[in-house]
Amino acid sequence: MGYTSFIGPIAQLIPMTGLPAKGSLSDSKLKIIPSAGIYIKNGIIEEVADYKEMSKRISSAVTRLVLDKNYVCLPGFIDAHTHICFAGSRASDYAKRNAGKTYLEIAAEGGGIWDTVTQTRKATKKELVEGILKRAQSHLQNGVTTIEIKSGYGLTVEEELKMLEAIKEASQEFPSDFIPTCLAAHMPPKDFKGEASAYLKMISETLFPLIKERQLTNRIDAFIEQGAFTQDEIRPYLKKAKEYGFDITIHADQFSTGGSEVAVQFEALSADHLEASTSKEIEILAKSNVISMALPGASLGLGCHFTPARKILDAGGSLAIASDHNPGSAPMGDLLTQAAILGSMEKLSNTEVLAGITFRAAAALNLQDRGIIAKDYKADLVLFPVENVNEILYRQGGLKPHMVFKDGQLVYQKNKA
Repeated sequence: MGYTSFIGPIAQLIPMTGLPAKGSLSDSKLKIIPSAGIYIKNGIIEEVADYKEMSKRISSAVTRLVLDKNYVCLPGFIDAHTHICFAGSRASDYAKRNAGKTYLEIAAEGGGIWDTVTQTRKATKKELVEGILKRAQSHLQNGVTTIEIKSGYGLTVEEELKMLEAIKEASQEFPSDFIPTCLAAHMPPKDFKGEASAYLKMISETLFPLIKERQLTNRIDAFIEQGAFTQDEIRPYLKKAKEYGFDITIHADQFSTGGSEVAVQFEALSADHLEASTSKEIEILAKSNVISMALPGASLGLGCHFTPARKILDAGGSLAIASDHNPGSAPMGDLLTQAAILGSMEKLSNTEVLAGITFRAAAALNLQDRGIIAKDYKADLVLFPVENVNEILYRQGGLKPHMVFKDGQLVYQKNKA
């Protein structure tokens, strides 16, 4: 790449370094570097130090971005659970839920996930790419520089491949990193002639080798829930995924428990949702290396309980926070707003919230090169036009980034998008 740059002065740089991977986090432990400068080389952070001191050492040949106002700088946000590859809308589902019907009742009537499956199957790959890019742009403007994107609205070998190929093609047209995940085990397709276990066997034997061969993803997800798959049905599927060398993640404990136990059994990277988790599940997760992932967007969209984030952290677990951006249960798609609301409702420290959308979210995606601002890490940066980091969550999503850098390049500037 050959591109070098020097950015500063930054009023407060929040590196998110020196914090543990698991357990509660006090705001007193949050490191703040005042009047900081960042030296970037080939998209990687070379040095973080005092701006004035660095200014004397950095070569005049290096491109300099001199900031003319006060900014707080954080690592680029990581949204580790989204479904932004889809077609259509489920606004009618939202109206029905607010009128008193449950998520499962709406699904039984033909709404829910199957409605989106029907509309996504009708869409061309080009249309799916366009939808991904539109939603990813919104995420980028909100400071998200890494986005996990699931399939799962195809539910046939051909349609799942179409979704994963659309994610891959969209990633080639956009600065943010897209992390694809195969969620062919989203629900048993209504048009499959056979039992749920037969569907899973077909997918694992037919789709898995194809996505490996075409290098479409190294991640497999599964939904363990009423209306989706049982623990017994999903175990052979996950065993096959492990044999292929895929990383595992699980939609767990959203409406009933059981999924988190399977996540621990198969050493999943994360167990996502957990709104129904009790003290038993929290303890099991905390004793494991599985990261608990809260999805406050789903709680807001469905009008249900939040993930017991406070209890998870106090038990010694690791907590990541993601938007679950999808057309049905979590249509908002604003990670920072949702994380701030979760922090308020669950009494999380600002440090715990920020950790959940930076380095702990990176760990949930098995990414060791981002989520903190330090030497040898990706120069993914978000700059907010305030003097104090506490202002960011205080505004509950109302304060938007002024600048976003991806791999050291300025990829978004407010009013210049």
